[in-house]
Amino acid sequence: MKRLTKNLAMATIAMLGCLSSAAWAEEKPAQTPSLTDKALKHEKLGVVVESANHKFAEKYPLQYNSWKATSESTDRGSALAADPRYVVLWAGYAFAKDYNKPRGHYYAITDVREILRTGAPKDENDGPQPMACWTCKGPDVARLIEEKGERGYFDPKWAKYGAEIVNSIGCADCHDTTSKEFEEGKPALRVARPHVLRALETVGWKFEDLDKHGKRTAVCANCHVEYYFKGKTDVTFPWDKGVDVDSIEKYYDEIQFADWTHALSKAPMLKTQHPDFEIWSQGVHGKNGVTCIDCHMPKVKDKDGKVYTDHKIGNPFDQFDVTCKTCHEQSKETLEKRVKEHKHQVKEAMIRLEDQLVKAHFEAKAAWEAGATQEEMKDILTAIRHAQWRWDYSAAGHGSHMHAPDVMLHVIASGIDRAADARAQLGVVLAKHGVTTPVAIPDISTKEKAQKAIGLDIPKDQAAKDEFLRTVVPQWDAEARKKGLLPAEEPKAVVAPKAEAK
Repeated sequence: MKRLTKNLAMATIAMLGCLSSAAWAEEKPAQTPSLTDKALKHEKLGVVVESANHKFAEKYPLQYNSWKATSESTDRGSALAADPRYVVLWAGYAFAKDYNKPRGHYYAITDVREILRTGAPKDENDGPQPMACWTCKGPDVARLIEEKGERGYFDPKWAKYGAEIVNSIGCADCHDTTSKEFEEGKPALRVARPHVLRALETVGWKFEDLDKHGKRTAVCANCHVEYYFKGKTDVTFPWDKGVDVDSIEKYYDEIQFADWTHALSKAPMLKTQHPDFEIWSQGVHGKNGVTCIDCHMPKVKDKDGKVYTDHKIGNPFDQFDVTCKTCHEQSKETLEKRVKEHKHQVKEAMIRLEDQLVKAHFEAKAAWEAGATQEEMKDILTAIRHAQWRWDYSAAGHGSHMHAPDVMLHVIASGIDRAADARAQLGVVLAKHGVTTPVAIPDISTKEKAQKAIGLDIPKDQAAKDEFLRTVVPQWDAEARKKGLLPAEEPKAVVAPKAEAK
């Protein structure tokens, strides 16, 4: 309301000014529409996106080689193997098949190709996923949206432009690489995804009006956000009511959106993506203007003393002297211990919620099998939906225990409350239908056992994926090399520049 009142007041002042001066003021030329203005009208932005990352290696070697050094972040161990409860929580959804730990930006394209969730399409019209599944993966996305229009990009299947989206998250995702400013060595930060510009404007972050610190965060919000596929195709940020867990939940409930129906409980479920921008904005760093770049991409010096922004995005503790120490007086050991404690507290609470949700899903399945009615189950399924939404909002982010540990503990606590509500009501329904003994939970102690418990045939899916990677992907890469989207030869191993404190 405050924002609306302020906007109305400013609009009124501007209007009165126009009326009082109209008789004598010279007519000013129409202002050039901003990229946000065009995005709000669903027009093409009129931008040029040079998406081939390798073309910037020679002119910007420090930035390029430090970016390429994200290839050193290689661990993508299975998150499902680490915590098999995930399989049950996502039963009926592709995440139950394959979900890995995040690794360096360098691997964004490789990982989305290899994950079982994207299937094994044989041609451009085959496969389970829409084009939207590429949208966070690299600068070719913004280029294609500009070339094809939003409908031309979002409407096809995922495999349609497999030979076009080949550059992992890189230069043109954040910079206007064809601008004079960029040529002169200035940041030239830019968002060229229309749906992102619209979302930022929704929360009062019109990109063109932001200062340099705001823009440095906004470019990260290209991808590190919660989103859903509106109409099963269009990437959309659910920020109309706010970015906190309750506001987004209310948004989804009002439009009756569900990512999928749970295979066991039949609850209409929500799958959180990676709400890093949202959680950061609620934490102490976000509230005090400390940006993603300050902690994850600090200014450093090369061996000759030249200052540059380190693009090897990683853990701030790895470069403590130019990240945490610029604000904090405590030692590295003290701060690491504190963060470790926060992580333990959040993870411990998260697992408690997971345990309650696993039981709730199996108990709901038993209730249906015992003859429960839709009316009896309606409120129960809503409680399960809300409880798991809170779990996933906490679990899906990168470093949420660091960005806003107090917020995460509150979110998880409210999730535990809702799970308890669901299970209490389930107890009544089960008893009513003659189930008076505890519902048995199958052995889900490993990823494989959990997947078997929910009826997945992973060997079949993996065999199809292996064939896809052997036959289709090499064709995509060969076509991309002919177009100049990839270098003519396979890139050589990279040695990252040695960074020193600024």
